[in-house]
Amino acid sequence: MQPGEETESLLDELEQVVTEAKSPLTGGNQRKIVDADEIYEIIDDIRRVFPQEFQEARRIVKEQQETIARAQQQADSIIADAQQQAMILAGDQEVVRIAQQQADNIRDQAAQYERDTRYNAEEYADTVLAHLEDNLKSLTSTVTRTRQTLSENSGPRNNTNDVPW
Repeated sequence: MQPGEETESLLDELEQVVTEAKSPLTGGNQRKIVDADEIYEIIDDIRRVFPQEFQEARRIVKEQQETIARAQQQADSIIADAQQQAMILAGDQEVVRIAQQQADNIRDQAAQYERDTRYNAEEYADTVLAHLEDNLKSLTSTVTRTRQTLSENSGPRNNTNDVPW
């Protein structure tokens, strides 16, 4: 399951509960009567899921950082090997020149590989975080709408001055 899918599903369920709620006889279509326990249960589920999704996003970012670090280590190793080979062949001017050229090519390739890997890792992490951000915005909006609906449905508070005796 992709990060955010479970939260999206719970938000859809919350929205469905509000949508399917019955309107009171007075108050129009904007007022609904909902089962508060059902709403609270869904909100509790959302709160339970969020830490898992944050942890998953952090894990993905960490994996990408580790991939970049391994790529840098490989690049350094390739460069060190190329330099060592160049030193062994230092006796011949032409061989040294070719070895240096190869080392430069390998260094350029390693640097390009590292840039590509870093770019892809950052792009992927950004996509995951953007998705998570969208889910958070959606959740905030849904919770706000639900609170407004609950507030509108609760009517006036118990006011003893309004009670006819």
